[in-house]
Amino acid sequence: MKFKSINAAIALAVLSIGVSQTAYTQTPPAKNTQLTQQVTLLRSQGPQGLEKFLNTHAQELKNPSPQMREALDKLCQQRDCYASKLYWYTDLEQAKAAARASNKPILSLRLLGNLDQDLSCANSRFFRVALYPNGEISQYLRDRYILHWQSVRPVPKVTVDFGDGRKLERTITGNSIHYILDSSGVPIDAIPGLYGPQAFLRQLVASEKAVKEYTKSQGVARVSFLRDYHRQSLVASQRQWGADLAKLGIKNLPRLVEMPSGSNEAPNATTAGTIAVAKMAVESPMLRNITSANRNQASLQEITDSATWQRIAKLYTADAKLDSQSVALIRTKRFAADKSDNLQRVINNFETAMVLDTVRNEYTLHNQIHQWFMQGNVTNDVNALNEKVYAELFLTPNSDPWLGLMNSENYSAIDNDGIRK
Repeated sequence: MKFKSINAAIALAVLSIGVSQTAYTQTPPAKNTQLTQQVTLLRSQGPQGLEKFLNTHAQELKNPSPQMREALDKLCQQRDCYASKLYWYTDLEQAKAAARASNKPILSLRLLGNLDQDLSCANSRFFRVALYPNGEISQYLRDRYILHWQSVRPVPKVTVDFGDGRKLERTITGNSIHYILDSSGVPIDAIPGLYGPQAFLRQLVASEKAVKEYTKSQGVARVSFLRDYHRQSLVASQRQWGADLAKLGIKNLPRLVEMPSGSNEAPNATTAGTIAVAKMAVESPMLRNITSANRNQASLQEITDSATWQRIAKLYTADAKLDSQSVALIRTKRFAADKSDNLQRVINNFETAMVLDTVRNEYTLHNQIHQWFMQGNVTNDVNALNEKVYAELFLTPNSDPWLGLMNSENYSAIDNDGIRK
């Protein structure tokens, strides 16, 4: 009866003004119960509920316990939310209602796996480290956007068992994209793959302005505005690309991936993996051992002109600079028990890969998206647009249940080709 009384008092306090700081002299089991009750209640209150939680636990969040981090992740529906402090809707209709009430656009993330789990797809993990905790980005998103995420499909996972008790867990293949939607859920633009923090912030600012201009018009005028906006964006991007090439004395345009004309064969996971550089650095060692080394090599090329892309990327190194909050999160996640001086080398390598992703995603994938909007090519429905993005840009079509990891033409000498259900 005593614990029931405590819980009833706690619930009453939360319903009124939040739980007082003095309640945290209780035992750990009671504290965990209290956190669970708070999360359940405050989650239903949207971003305002998160703000109440952050204010109530401001002192504890300076050095949060594992229980506090877990509670905050459930409230935010995002892994490592203690670093980003961002509230995410997982129901698009609820996000649209919040957007209408606040007169804000929606940033809708599509990913493989779930954003609140450690092993979501690689790029979404990089977002959680490089973008969402970034001080400027986090504040801008909290002030200017309603956030939503949706899983496209489960992310493939690989566990390497070394036989001595050690296991290595990784995800394989998959990519992520942020869509900018108006309050009714109509796509206005998209940010494909990983961008450096400053480049990502510029995209957020430009997209918010575009949504405001879009909502000022009606009917046919909206269609015309969106077409003109993407035409101007494409022209500006191509002009900047040309200026970059001229600055470096480059005459031949670098390419991303060559697809054979008239081929009906689905791209394999190795080819799809080349689209995201930072993700590829993590996944390629496993992909090389999972997929056949020579499959599609004659027709599906990996990155061509990689040296050219690297030269262009060096012009934008500032765009991929991690801020102190992201560095602190990386230190906590990777180097909590590592006393060596590897952290700076890891950060340098990550920033190098991230800026290369940034220029390639902007100059190739984003330019293709601009063209689709100019053509009105299935861009008025976010789900249809997402199907097209994953099939034609990320090369992981929904029609391939194995995401390029399975080749029925090669013999594995494993029962049922290794497929387990």
